[in-house]
Amino acid sequence: MRDDSVRAGRSAITARRPALGTAKSAEIFTRIITHGPVSRLDIGRMTGLSQAKVTKTVSPLIESGYVQVGEHAEHSVPGRPVRPLSAVPSSMIAIGVKVNEGELFAVSVDLRNDVLGSTHRVLASHDPESVTDAIVASVDALIAQLGADAANLVGVGVSVSGDIDTSTGTVRHSPLLDWSQVPLGDRLESLLGLPVTVENDVRALAKAEHWFGVGRDATSFAIVTIGAGIGCGIYVNGDVVTGSHGVAGEIGHLPLASSDAICVCGRRGCVEAVASSHAILEAVRRGHGDSGLEMTDAIRLAHEGDQSAVEAFERAGTAVGDALAATVNLFGPEVVLIAGEGVMDYDLYERRFREEFQAHAFGAAANCRLVVRRHTFYDWARGAAVAMLREAIANSPLDRADVDT
Repeated sequence: MRDDSVRAGRSAITARRPALGTAKSAEIFTRIITHGPVSRLDIGRMTGLSQAKVTKTVSPLIESGYVQVGEHAEHSVPGRPVRPLSAVPSSMIAIGVKVNEGELFAVSVDLRNDVLGSTHRVLASHDPESVTDAIVASVDALIAQLGADAANLVGVGVSVSGDIDTSTGTVRHSPLLDWSQVPLGDRLESLLGLPVTVENDVRALAKAEHWFGVGRDATSFAIVTIGAGIGCGIYVNGDVVTGSHGVAGEIGHLPLASSDAICVCGRRGCVEAVASSHAILEAVRRGHGDSGLEMTDAIRLAHEGDQSAVEAFERAGTAVGDALAATVNLFGPEVVLIAGEGVMDYDLYERRFREEFQAHAFGAAANCRLVVRRHTFYDWARGAAVAMLREAIANSPLDRADVDT
């Protein structure tokens, strides 16, 4: 009975979309989301539009409840008080899901990227059917938590490691899950009756950082994730890079490690084959002849000066430093964010990491700012939710009365 009521509640939801006239209108709304409270004058400076055009564009958004006007002026010019604009946080809500090998994390977020609800599930299996069922159950739980605010749900974002075709929602290849050509998006849309976007997990994080993190005011940046895998999301020329074939930023599979290191992808010499958490742990286990050691043991041993553990983290730091230098040399970002669950181990190879980066970053590229931040798996899920919010705004229906001329 409860399952029936949950499905009925889900089926009653009509994904909400603001009516935007053009790409420029979507840009204005995005600027309000990411920089609000912000004045019409400042929006005009950001977008190159007149205040009159900005006012014309945001008026329907105000009337529809997506944008609100500040009651008090932030600042003013003679005779013209400035009333800043900001997004109404709960006017658009997205659910984000991060799929791992043995568990998944899900959150609902609003237009401030605030978490409204969260859930965590252990997966009995990582076969596609079991994972799909777990995602549906998590979405239903979050919809129930939202209550009346579920009416503002725009859809569900799902992030998965590997080669993802975002345009079709297909997981083309995920070594971590051992998936190949899984039409995850279609399956979920059929079961949920809601829009679903499936994205590579690191690209989803990059999209969230572009809106709400280190990339908010940067013209270019990269996010490098260290953990079960080594990934990289790249933002340049106004967008997160997806690649013409849906693959970009896979620095974990640059052949910069020893050829005797076998990667989970089946190839030799990948950065990930020596720098992932699994690779580091396996190296320490081999060094001690103890398959029962856990990552906490490896970290402890390294801090105690154990040779095999220290060498494992040194190899990881060398590989990641080389990969990062190669990335920075290729496109010269302003800033690189180093994040992921493996950042907890960053202090164990920071010296080697920075030495390798400085040794191989070419010229002024070495001036790139490095920022280290620990991420939880709920942050990964937030990235998936932001990817859905971006998709919802980009694909909003046209309001023919608000077409740029």
